[in-house]
Amino acid sequence: MPVSVVVPVYNSEQSLEELARRLSQVLAAREREYELILVNDGSRDRSWDVICNLASCHRWISGINLTRNFGQHNALLCGIRVARFPIIVTMDDDLQNPPEEIPHLLDNLTESCDVVYGTPDREEHGLWRDIASRVTKLALESAMGAETARKVSAFRAFRTALREAFESYRGPFVSIDVLLSWATTRFTAVRVRHEPRHAGVSNYTFRKLIRHAMNMMTGFSAVPLQLASLIGFTFTVFGVAVLAFVIGRYLLHGGSVPGFPFLASVIAIFSGAQLFALGIMGEYLARMHFRMMDRPAYAVRGFAGTQSVNSSSTTSIQAHA
Repeated sequence: MPVSVVVPVYNSEQSLEELARRLSQVLAAREREYELILVNDGSRDRSWDVICNLASCHRWISGINLTRNFGQHNALLCGIRVARFPIIVTMDDDLQNPPEEIPHLLDNLTESCDVVYGTPDREEHGLWRDIASRVTKLALESAMGAETARKVSAFRAFRTALREAFESYRGPFVSIDVLLSWATTRFTAVRVRHEPRHAGVSNYTFRKLIRHAMNMMTGFSAVPLQLASLIGFTFTVFGVAVLAFVIGRYLLHGGSVPGFPFLASVIAIFSGAQLFALGIMGEYLARMHFRMMDRPAYAVRGFAGTQSVNSSSTTSIQAHA
């Protein structure tokens, strides 16, 4: 079955040609029709020049140049919306997802499954990156409501028809995995090789991963609000218990509970709980504010290759590379 490969690109000029070469070998041996869509997410190096060169030399490669850096998932959404073939494969641009593993994903995309994740058998990350990834996946599990969330990765294959479920999504905060869960619950994961980076360093920092987790929690889930309600209820019960203790002691012994530190700690606990709950509600109000502003998930500056883009699915700025 024809396959569209979508790759978000950020500062990867050194790996793109090797990525295209290895993809060509893998896809040509398996599929009669295939395409590669490279979405330049505001790279600061010569990535767009390399994309234009690849697109001019190979008809099966096309490029989309975003106006600035919108983020990996926003760039993926742009590429997914213009994919032409029934199956979409997404992967990173650093060759840590080996193109040779794509047939393994496609073989597991059966009639009973709509999305297949390639879970690394051994990740080449540091301690802090691993911790941040675990936090992100826990947040993703609450947003997706699926156990497979703990096995997700950027290396995935899914049916193109699933994008109809989020065709009208226009919010600035994007999580492809959550959007896919709007269309199906039939997820699975398979073990794949995970190789060292071909060149350069990772653009995902601990801070960016935690921010992505917070965006998923507050943008696609009500868990933080439920947590705030639970904390508020817990401290309300605690306050009632303290009040009952004070009244009971007064009735039995005719005196109050001595000590300013005790009262100060109780006040601090309740103040902290209130501020925590207000902070979470403020995050949700901020998300509502940004959505009311109707900010786009991405904006396109130009195209490379023969790829035609539906004007209803992208926001295009009339400027060409």
